[in-house]
Amino acid sequence: MRISTNTIYQSGTNQLMNLQSDLNKLSIQTATGKRVNSPADDPVAAARILELNTAKDQNANYMNARKTAETLLQTYEANLTSVTDTVQSIQSTLIAAGNGSYTDTERAKLANELQGNLDTLKGLANTKDSQGNYLYAGYASTTVPFDANYDFVANSSRTKLQIDVQSQLPVTFTGDQVFGTNGDNVFNTLQDMITLLKTPITDSTTQAAFSSGLGDSITKMQGSLNKVLDARSEIGSNLNLLDTLNTTGDSLDLQYDASISTLQDLDYAQALSDISKKTTILQAAQKAFVATSNISLFSLI
Repeated sequence: MRISTNTIYQSGTNQLMNLQSDLNKLSIQTATGKRVNSPADDPVAAARILELNTAKDQNANYMNARKTAETLLQTYEANLTSVTDTVQSIQSTLIAAGNGSYTDTERAKLANELQGNLDTLKGLANTKDSQGNYLYAGYASTTVPFDANYDFVANSSRTKLQIDVQSQLPVTFTGDQVFGTNGDNVFNTLQDMITLLKTPITDSTTQAAFSSGLGDSITKMQGSLNKVLDARSEIGSNLNLLDTLNTTGDSLDLQYDASISTLQDLDYAQALSDISKKTTILQAAQKAFVATSNISLFSLI
């Protein structure tokens, strides 16, 4: 079978182009440190790498959401610790108010102490976070939760964050949840008690009214403390959950990195060996191609 000079030339050209393409690919790989730089390099591996990177990015989003959740919950915990201390101080004052030897003047002094506690509690209930949003205002984050009459005037909805594929976590608390509803909140209890302490005891009737009111206030204050402690208990549980999910998330991130590395990272030793080998082959092919190209029909006669 006779092979034309053009066919020989084209075959040689194709071989040189393929060898040069291989070297260019190896050059890119050594420059990037990646075996797969485009889907054409390895379609199956490229698809898997894309899938793993997508999962890794989603995992990072969940990790960021958990960091946000931790910050918010820690902010609430610090605030509620102060609320707890204040309520417990109020309880001590209420117990002291039951001292039968106290005079009206001494009870009035206790009323002043409770007024200070009331102002402190309202300040804590109307606290803003680092972003300038009211902690206990629900979705109405720019609305002062408790007004001048100690009524809750904000929103009762709690913000939730997606902290992993399956879980949403409530990361805020509302004023009515922690401090009570309008007409039956810790502020109303304190106001009633302050009024009671300022009322002189002049006879058995006013004494009975005082004793009854004091007992009622002590019971309600314990209920208020329980709400605060319930919120803090929830915070503790949620922080523990976040710790567990963070450990899992860190482990997943390492697994994704390892899988991506296996598919994508370049074996430098092998790549350098391939470059050396293909360079030698290319140089030999170029010499052979030049020699073949110089052969003409006349040199064969």
